Amino acid sequence: MTDQQIEVRRARPGDAPTIAEIWRTGWNDGHLGNVPDDLVTARTAESFHTRAAQRVDDTTVALAGGEIAGFVMVHADEVDQVYVAAAHRGAGIADLLLDDAERQVGGAGHATAWLAVVPGNSRARRFYERRGWTDTGPFVHSAPGAHGPIPVPCHRYVKDVRR
Repeated sequence: MTDQQIEVRRARPGDAPTIAEIWRTGWNDGHLGNVPDDLVTARTAESFHTRAAQRVDDTTVALAGGEIAGFVMVHADEVDQVYVAAAHRGAGIADLLLDDAERQVGGAGHATAWLAVVPGNSRARRFYERRGWTDTGPFVHSAPGAHGPIPVPCHRYVKDVRR
């Protein structure tokens, strides 16, 4: 963990542009070469900005030194997105965000949280496994695209979040 104070709070509309940039950069790091070309084509810079603005209400951000260093999106029992800006990776921010996401899912009355990871994103897969998430096997995730859902081979990870 860094010596810097980390604050976790709900996202605000004005956070959306920064969230979009962290999301776009992190998504490229973990997904290019690991997802269908149709999904890469659909993930334009504009698409991240649009989706970040639409998802503010289910987004939590982590601030380091007053700047947004990462975020997590939670929808019902799904931990939908977890990203940390490259400059802040390795500082424990992803752990704090995932802790918060697990509390949100459990606090909403769900016993189990789930998330999807593409097989080639080994850094993310190691992180979730280290955090006690279990890979329950492959499935086809339906990712939103400009012209409808895009099927993406993924692995489904689950964790009991009852406290």
